[in-house]
Amino acid sequence: MAGATPRERWFVYVARCADGSLYTGIARDVDARIAEHDAGKGARYTRGRGPLRVLAIRRCGSKGSALRLELAVKRLGRDAKERVVGDPVAFARLAVQTTRAAARRRARRG
Repeated sequence: MAGATPRERWFVYVARCADGSLYTGIARDVDARIAEHDAGKGARYTRGRGPLRVLAIRRCGSKGSALRLELAVKRLGRDAKERVVGDPVAFARLAVQTTRAAARRRARRG
């Protein structure tokens, strides 16, 4: 988002849990959020699955765009998620696709 202040920046992150599973979330401060997960105070899914290791982070200009990208990642199958976290270009491409799709939906609404 043009002119976004640092307070408005949100991040989508994908982390590997100690059991090998992948977790996707959003946060303004990824390091603090991972610390919450590791302390057992994060999402219910990550409790007992720590420590988490961050594999990929993508900055978004708003909470809405972060939520859309998070949902897009969560909808991917495991193999596709592994490809996205292993390839920053693929992660960026997915982010652009979700942003364009949202813009098309807004345009259709008028």
